[in-house]
Amino acid sequence: MNKVLVTGCEGYIGSVLMPMLIKNGYNVVGLDACYYSDGNLNNYVFPEYKLYKKDIRDIEKDDLKDQGYFAVIHLAALSNDPLGMLDEKLTYEINHISSVKIAELAKNAGVKRFIFASSCSLYGQGDMNALTEESIKNPQTAYGKSKVYAEEDIAELASSNFSPVFMRNATAFGFSPRMRFDIVVNNLTGYAKVENEIKILGDGKPWRPLVHVKDICRSIITVLKIDKELIHNQAFNIGESNENYQIRTIAEYVKEYYNSCKITVAKKDAGDTRDYNVSFNKLNTLLGFSSGWSLKNGIEELGKEYDKINLDKQKFEDRLYTRLKQIKYLINEGVLDTDLRRGK
Repeated sequence: MNKVLVTGCEGYIGSVLMPMLIKNGYNVVGLDACYYSDGNLNNYVFPEYKLYKKDIRDIEKDDLKDQGYFAVIHLAALSNDPLGMLDEKLTYEINHISSVKIAELAKNAGVKRFIFASSCSLYGQGDMNALTEESIKNPQTAYGKSKVYAEEDIAELASSNFSPVFMRNATAFGFSPRMRFDIVVNNLTGYAKVENEIKILGDGKPWRPLVHVKDICRSIITVLKIDKELIHNQAFNIGESNENYQIRTIAEYVKEYYNSCKITVAKKDAGDTRDYNVSFNKLNTLLGFSSGWSLKNGIEELGKEYDKINLDKQKFEDRLYTRLKQIKYLINEGVLDTDLRRGK
């Protein structure tokens, strides 16, 4: 009951989740293509665990059969909108087709639970009413659509012995050894630290729900431990209802911490159609889960961590901590081909 396989274990969320799982008594095994494994912003000493360096498209039945896994936590994906637009065909191949294949193999191998890292991005665009798990999905990008398709097909696999659950994460923020500076809170706080300027790259108008990376990991552990009847084949928005913000409001919170900074807005109208406000009441009431991190506390954490590592422009712009930049580098260097497969 305590052995779990985590795909995407070497990424932004995975590198925070794995130590937390181990601390909670789980026997963890990781599987990752290792595109970002060279990143370690604060020289963190990672715990040891068995790691399969493998593309999720190449996973086979022997990777799961007779391994004794209670659960698969499926984080691996082309994991944001800009990366998803690099090649939409690949986004569907990796995020949709391969996710369903892993779920099928897990079911056939007798794995009891399948925790799928979905995204609030699948809501895409809504009015100002808070979107619930029952709201119409309106994805604006290939990334968002791939999550919709994967959820729908994996849900069809549910049975009395195979219990999928869909974790629709809000926009993540917070410190991780394998940092992402291409997500909004980490990005705005980084600009404030290294350039003394809070740069809103769009127009600052869209709404985003936010969730700290540690709260994402806590929610996964909650789902691992909870009775199956409460989560079986259900979707949960992961975040907190009072943590929905316009991007320009996020910038104002950053300015409260870095009070000498000015806020600049790059565009009057960025044309960003991703704009949504999300309710997390189901997570709070059904699972009794509440986020431990607010935006304000998360910005304080980031500020202190940035000071510890002496974050400068070189580190902030390092390819290892921006997903699209790292993938393009690996392709240009011939480490990956244009299908994102490693060279022979």
